[in-house]
Amino acid sequence: MAKIVIAGGSGALGRRIAADLLARGDEVVVLTRTARPDRPYRQVWWDGATAGTWAGELADAVVVNLAGELVDRRPTAANIALLTRSRVQPTMALAEAAAGLPQAPQVWLQMSTLAIYGDGGDTVIDETTPVADGPPQMAGVARAWEAAAAGAPVGRQVIMRTGVVLDRGTPALDRLVGLVRWGLGGRVGTGRQWVSWLHIADLLAAVRRCIDDPGLSGIVHATSPEPVRNAELMARLRTALRRPPAPPTPEPLVRLGAVLLRTDPALALTGRRCLPGRLQKIGFEFAYPTLASALADLLRPGRRKDPDTSLI
Repeated sequence: MAKIVIAGGSGALGRRIAADLLARGDEVVVLTRTARPDRPYRQVWWDGATAGTWAGELADAVVVNLAGELVDRRPTAANIALLTRSRVQPTMALAEAAAGLPQAPQVWLQMSTLAIYGDGGDTVIDETTPVADGPPQMAGVARAWEAAAAGAPVGRQVIMRTGVVLDRGTPALDRLVGLVRWGLGGRVGTGRQWVSWLHIADLLAAVRRCIDDPGLSGIVHATSPEPVRNAELMARLRTALRRPPAPPTPEPLVRLGAVLLRTDPALALTGRRCLPGRLQKIGFEFAYPTLASALADLLRPGRRKDPDTSLI
């Protein structure tokens, strides 16, 4: 049993990770600004910006850092600053707290995003690929996030760059399902942009592996071994939801819709063909390696939500 301290554990993904680690017998502590009485793990207050009385929780523990505001917002200068600040400040506070301890954290699992590679086109991207210079949202935000964690005093640090995590009751999958059900399930733009995705069960298994495996450090891609183009993603969704073919959504309409929905059109119009090279090298087995199998599980009729998603 390990002691796991999670920063950003109040969000949808953080709650899933916390519930998963608690279920296997770990001691889970969530750093939060607002404690919730319905959570089954210990919650400790922090302001997400400065080292405080919570710092002692990190001693000899595993730190999982996924603190940050949701990325689904317009790419304005103010929003980019918010996304950056909401990630960098908590990360620097964690590093400062760790530096003042007699015992450093054993492991630091720093969450990040494959969007750090920008619009990758058809290039096959693995952990050795250089990161992109832009755009500021999200490549620039991710670079700043990872840089804030660099050099933190810790026994072992893993930077987990994740693809689009598919899980019921979360914004990414819910928005896609909604579009298909509204008759907007055709390809987006050219439909050739690559989507690197991951079933929630495989994300949780990858988190456990990164925490437990002393041979893993540095950059690790958490993404399915079979990325798909946007056109295939939409077709698979239509099949899973039993919807007929739908007309494409042209790029100008995507950009207009992004304004109305207050989101970033780049989330739909750009992509990356990323592979989980290091996980594959160590023999990690994906429960849902194909998009068809992942959607069949997540969208099957009558499928109940997992226990933690009822709290989302």
